[in-house]
Amino acid sequence: MTDIDKLTRLFEALGADDAPGWAESEAEENIPQLARYRFLRMVWQDIDAWSSAAPHWVEAYRKRGPASGVVERALGLGLTPGELGEMAREVARETAFGLLYGLADPADGDLPPEVEVQLPRWRLAELSPQGEPTGRVLGALYEDLGEVEPPGPIGGIV
Repeated sequence: MTDIDKLTRLFEALGADDAPGWAESEAEENIPQLARYRFLRMVWQDIDAWSSAAPHWVEAYRKRGPASGVVERALGLGLTPGELGEMAREVARETAFGLLYGLADPADGDLPPEVEVQLPRWRLAELSPQGEPTGRVLGALYEDLGEVEPPGPIGGIV
């Protein structure tokens, strides 16, 4: 079995639509695509949970929490838990994109350049299955967030 075959099987196990393409990119371009895909898959699971678990969180938020009044008013106006879930999913997607963009480029222009150059930066780096650094960085994850998006939110509007 070649490295590409092994990578393809791992991408397939993660549910990648174009498993051979992801595997080929990793093998030929030395991009940590498996780590990127796995991370973005986790992000999407969290994003989609706002839609798929809407009936549960809407009920919990109705009972307690800082958004309980807003949730109660939205339901009173006729919105369904599924509709609130779709809205929450979109907010989560936008937030995830912003965080991923900030991870790639923390300088957002709100500070003077002479301050910005003195501030620390950060990065997300790949580790081997044994937990050892590989030296490869998961850069510009925001660029692939949409490519890894599941075909539709799990659960949908109820």
